[in-house]
Amino acid sequence: MLFLSGLLLLAAAVAGVAQPHLGRAADAPPAGRTITVDGAGSVTTVPDRASFTFGAEARAATAKAALAQADDAADALVAALKKGGVRDADLQTSQVSLDPQTSQDGTRVIGYVASTSVTATTTVANAGPLVDAAVAAGATTVSGPSLSSADTDALYRDALKQAVADARSKAEALATAAGLTLGAVRTVVEGGGAPVPLPMAASAAGKIEPGTQSVDATVTVTFDAG
Repeated sequence: MLFLSGLLLLAAAVAGVAQPHLGRAADAPPAGRTITVDGAGSVTTVPDRASFTFGAEARAATAKAALAQADDAADALVAALKKGGVRDADLQTSQVSLDPQTSQDGTRVIGYVASTSVTATTTVANAGPLVDAAVAAGATTVSGPSLSSADTDALYRDALKQAVADARSKAEALATAAGLTLGAVRTVVEGGGAPVPLPMAASAAGKIEPGTQSVDATVTVTFDAG
């Protein structure tokens, strides 16, 4: 009889200890509940930098002579660009090419054409005069402009902030609709972003109209939810 009473007391003690633990587990929120959304941000700016590629071409009977003449033409071109205000750091030889010229029937090489291309970056305000200076110095081809902003990095960071705020706004709306409480950010993944040029124009006098650029950013954010 005493043995049976002891067993009953032990069972009651075990039940009393286990019951509060089971109660806390039942009240805990489900593990792993999250909300994942994409966010987008965009900042519009007026470009202040313009890049052009200028080409100098030469023809000669031999490849060596054609390359030498193209070199001389490129030197004159670079000198004109520097005089026009382009810094050494903003000048780059972008291409050197050499092509044979053949007779009409294609059976004989009758000469060579060599060309050198130089890429120069300047301010938008100086773009028109720089093109004029390059052509006057002997540039035979001109391509561009490629427009950009000197503060693109700072603008992109602003777009990222907007993207994160956009993601939070979407997540809050989803949480409210689902009857959940939005928690802390669990992960943030940066998407791709780059300046997107909007229309620009060149006037009849060669002046460059910069138009605007949109600097875009996207993120994917995962929030805890309870």
